[in-house]
Amino acid sequence: MKKFLILLIVLCTFGCKKYVVSFEQPTNMKLDNLKLEILLDKKKVHEINLKATNAMPGYETAELSISDEGKHQLQVKVKDTIFSYDINYPEEKYILLTTHLKANGKIHIGILKQQYNFRLR
Repeated sequence: MKKFLILLIVLCTFGCKKYVVSFEQPTNMKLDNLKLEILLDKKKVHEINLKATNAMPGYETAELSISDEGKHQLQVKVKDTIFSYDINYPEEKYILLTTHLKANGKIHIGILKQQYNFRLR
């Protein structure tokens, strides 16, 4: 039983493939309580409500599980707009999403992708 438990822990540690997505909390109060739906390969995997702050932006991190390596599609749905991004696993394992409000009142979501973890403070 002990060997089975150790094997299970090792497989979960090394066998689970995940994207690590960090959501930057906005500093614009007009974006407070904005709901974002996160879709991975057109399946809803996460939902987040942004919490605006007047100070430095904070970050909320989520892990999105995938079944195989290669190209995937990350979509972020905001109100009636969908932002689509092509991402490759494992080359772009860590993702940072930022939400901005443009001067014309439209919402824009920016993305940063890299192989190594972001250093967020």
